[in-house]
Amino acid sequence: MTIPVDRGLTSTLVTHFVNNVATCRTLPGDAISGEVTSVTRMCLEICAGLLDGRDEEAKLHRLAVAASGWAREGVPIDTILHALHEGFRIGFDAACAGMSLPDEFRRLIAISDVLCTTVTRAYIREHREIAGEHHTAVHTLTSALLAGQPTITMARECGISVAESYAVLALSIGEHPDEHDARLNSSVVARRKLRRVQAALAHRCGEQALSLLSVDGGTLLIPADLLADDQLDGLVEALSRAARVDVTAALVTSPAAEIPDAAQRAHELLDMVERLDCEPGLYRFGDLALEYQLTRPGPGRARLGELLAPLDKHPELYETLRVHIANNMNRQRTARLLHIHTNTVDYRLRRVAQLTGLDPAQASGLWQLRSAMIARSFHTGPRVPAEQVASTGLGGPVGTSGPRRARADAEVCPAPGLGGVRSA
Repeated sequence: MTIPVDRGLTSTLVTHFVNNVATCRTLPGDAISGEVTSVTRMCLEICAGLLDGRDEEAKLHRLAVAASGWAREGVPIDTILHALHEGFRIGFDAACAGMSLPDEFRRLIAISDVLCTTVTRAYIREHREIAGEHHTAVHTLTSALLAGQPTITMARECGISVAESYAVLALSIGEHPDEHDARLNSSVVARRKLRRVQAALAHRCGEQALSLLSVDGGTLLIPADLLADDQLDGLVEALSRAARVDVTAALVTSPAAEIPDAAQRAHELLDMVERLDCEPGLYRFGDLALEYQLTRPGPGRARLGELLAPLDKHPELYETLRVHIANNMNRQRTARLLHIHTNTVDYRLRRVAQLTGLDPAQASGLWQLRSAMIARSFHTGPRVPAEQVASTGLGGPVGTSGPRRARADAEVCPAPGLGGVRSA
């Protein structure tokens, strides 16, 4: 018996899977036309090779990797098993075309589908219930640590020892583009993103890492002796790769007894990082201690914010100043990002000095202006689109090319571990 491994049979199988076994909402993005076709052809090649007596260990390994991905994406096991058996049936019919074979062969394939699906579904359901009980216990332990409650008994029940100190990470997980695809169920896409993050966390840290996560982020508790400080950057990068979105995190190290305060401080730091439009990545308290202090509520923050009040009626001046400071006072780069002439940059900075009494060309004026911007990040700033900034003629020459969006290529935010201003 020979199975024809060609585009025609592959296309037939994929079309059948899409129409009868899976739906476009079962798989993310363009997986229907991409991964499904690739895996279908690989399965045909495996069947043909095994029938011919060849060793197909490498392709079987690739199939196992694909199946692991389906599990992380939350594709139901019965959907996968039905697809495999339907593939066998269609492939069998193609291989035996023109031959007279009893219907019992086809009935055996159908019976195998029913038996395999029933047993596997029941097995996995029970396994999930057991795993769910453990997950609930771990969730309770994590909540207790974050609330500062006694955890000895709960830790013993979970089989997890409470470490002396933890790296407390406040986590922000970005939205996946597929969450805005009208053809897909956004909630399903978001949950799959979260499962990928949780799988990557388990792969890196095992059961010792504790977490309370939603699709938007949450809190991680990593035992301080599990990962070195410099490995935490790699962990955040790995979570971002798994989620396929930007992940931003803020880190505070703390003894177990002080986790509630550390978590509060970490989330305050993360909130500040996001308000300052910082790039994704891991930020430590020491990286942004000064900025953190400037954003604390009080008369000092209010007074700093008032320094920029004269710019409220001139949003293009505020935006030019913001981008210029973020670019480390590089006139050419500021002009390029705002799509204006360098002379316009100079003119606007002079206007800032006239209106505020603080000259950004002087160290003392620059320091106060940047501090005021940081303080103002906790209020609504007069931010405007770049096309409005570029087209506002205020006595200086403006660039003549089309409008350009001022994205966060440069922000009033220092890079992690650096004392200067971040620029992309």
